[in-house]
Amino acid sequence: MAQVKMQTARSTEKEPVAAAEDLMKQLGSITPKLVMMFASRERDQSALNRAVRERLPKGCRLVGATTAGELDNTGIHSGSVVLGALYGDFDVGVGLGTGLSLDAVSAGGNAIKKACEELGVRQADLDPRKYVGLVIDDGFRYKKEELLLGILEKNQTLVLVGGGASDDNRDISKQSSQLHVDGEVATDAVLVALFRTNAPFAALRSHWYIPTGERMTITKVDETHTRALEIDGKPAAQRYADLLGCQPSELEFGTPKGFAVRPTALRVGREYFIRAPWKPILEDNSILFANLLEEGSELELMKIGDMAGMTKSFFTEELPRRVHNPQAVLLFHCGGRMWYASATGKVPELAETLRSAPTAAGMNVHFEIYSGFHINTTLTVLAFGSN
Repeated sequence: MAQVKMQTARSTEKEPVAAAEDLMKQLGSITPKLVMMFASRERDQSALNRAVRERLPKGCRLVGATTAGELDNTGIHSGSVVLGALYGDFDVGVGLGTGLSLDAVSAGGNAIKKACEELGVRQADLDPRKYVGLVIDDGFRYKKEELLLGILEKNQTLVLVGGGASDDNRDISKQSSQLHVDGEVATDAVLVALFRTNAPFAALRSHWYIPTGERMTITKVDETHTRALEIDGKPAAQRYADLLGCQPSELEFGTPKGFAVRPTALRVGREYFIRAPWKPILEDNSILFANLLEEGSELELMKIGDMAGMTKSFFTEELPRRVHNPQAVLLFHCGGRMWYASATGKVPELAETLRSAPTAAGMNVHFEIYSGFHINTTLTVLAFGSN
């Protein structure tokens, strides 16, 4: 029998050594192979890393990031540190790629190369039935699509899941994020944790939207490929507002009538990958997206469903169908989902759904990664089970 299990711990202690002692006490006598650490941004990350690293078993890997909120089975928290200590039948290789803002393709390529070297496997030989990659990037560099090109350059079949390290500071000018890789704390970087296991596993995603069958075509973009200038041959913001029956000024993500209620999705086979617009630029009637846009691409309009109900169904129905006897789930929860849940008073209901999940640890992220795509407004998950 092969299995991967996880023990979690959470601390609100502010002083790094006190937090580390509290966390280690909660983990008890297990001997983890990998510890995921999700820490609130305002903490001294270097001191916290050092304190936790010193208390972990020799050979145990430490990987993690700063957050816009920490998740476990008891709910969605802020200002804390959550650990997910994984143990069982798996090996893990870890790679860090730096210089993300200068050359994201190379950063991604270097990260997966190092992870593969640690496992003694060629990138081209990564069998998706035995290997899966967890990816965390410095979310505020907005380089997910480029770094994914680097990670997947030599093997497009590798399944990837994860999200962007984040910050709960709402002041855009002050936001920053950091990554933890063993004893190193880095920024402007991407990490890959490459798992090899015979235990059941799956990369999954959950959103609370329903397809409508209505489609739009991005007919003109700007030179950065992040702003839609025209949709269906018309000024983008006005066209989107007309489809939703509102004014362009009401479109911004998080507003009651806007993008969070009726986002766009890229359909891939039977899957819908949410790629919601971010904000309208009223000066020129364009729309800013978080992901890269291509002229001629077709997107489908979605509509919002039951936020808490669909999330609970994911944990209780879909996840057990996909992963036999699920034991551990790593959660990468979109900060935009959290923002909209807060605006609509749904956070308590959403947090309650985590009690229905297998043993869980994770964070609110700055945009998500799933199956090689940069997506948003989604919960992405790496789940492990036993056979």
